[in-house]
Amino acid sequence: MNFAILGASGMVGGMFLKVLEERKLPVSKLYLFASARSAGQTLKFYGQDILIEELTPDVFSNRHIDIALFGVEGEISQQYAPIAAKTGCIVIDNSSAWRMDNNVPLVVPEVNGEDLLRHKGIIANPNCCATPAVVALKPLMDIYGLERVVISTYQSVSGAGVGGMSDLERTLAGEQPQHFPYTIAGNLIPHIDKFDDDGYTGEEKKLMAEIRKILHCENLPVTATTVRVPVVYGHSLSINVTLSNAFELEDVKKLFTNSPGIIVQDNTQENIYPMPLTAAGTDSVYVGRIRRDSSFKNSLNMWVVADNIRKGAASNAVQIAESIRKMD
Repeated sequence: MNFAILGASGMVGGMFLKVLEERKLPVSKLYLFASARSAGQTLKFYGQDILIEELTPDVFSNRHIDIALFGVEGEISQQYAPIAAKTGCIVIDNSSAWRMDNNVPLVVPEVNGEDLLRHKGIIANPNCCATPAVVALKPLMDIYGLERVVISTYQSVSGAGVGGMSDLERTLAGEQPQHFPYTIAGNLIPHIDKFDDDGYTGEEKKLMAEIRKILHCENLPVTATTVRVPVVYGHSLSINVTLSNAFELEDVKKLFTNSPGIIVQDNTQENIYPMPLTAAGTDSVYVGRIRRDSSFKNSLNMWVVADNIRKGAASNAVQIAESIRKMD
């Protein structure tokens, strides 16, 4: 299969490249595209130098590209995804541009891989917190049913791109922030994306809406608070979930242990629980601190961690590509 990566010089684009190599997808030809600023540079793929070309509207018309991984801003995706899809290319888009489009499946392969069967050339990759959230929630939904979900996220600076990572370095050195509204070093900022009139941020609303869409539960009560933390890689989620039916805690832990994509780290006697340092550089979703919520019937708490650049973005997109190849 012939692949293309859009936004190849960016953080997610570079991770697309790395994960494609690691997972050993059979790539016959790889095209790299980015802005004019990065055109002419090269990136390594299987030891070979691949030239980065400038992204223009005609790059899909004179090449046969089977799958394109989009690591670009939403506005660029809105322009180029339809162009690519018209040529028969399957677009896997990491931006928020297509996630809530009713004609575009929003996919986490372990959770709703069957939705790929209805794609029309464009597939959306979820928000970097929605992905680990639904990986943890899906097994519970299948066995016990979901009544309500409350999520607080603790999101690393890499989720804000190079600017966020630079701000952490800058403020650790005692300098003023340039990306975040406040110093992130030694601080938590309960503000990701713009605030709406109801007090929720855009990030919180995206997370809530995407969870409902992926799980096919449009009426599921979900609420979220998103917080930026001084961690480089790895998003952490505190999830409180009320189930439709009674459960035994040991059965829930066994369920997670046997669920795809999940690694259970839950031994508080030995101080074993998920942390960003554990998840960084991996493609798994780590679940721990699994405990009954004694304040409300049929409810439990859990702590979920995943690498936001890998499972939260690039790795999930490459898993989608693997699923498409198997279906073909």
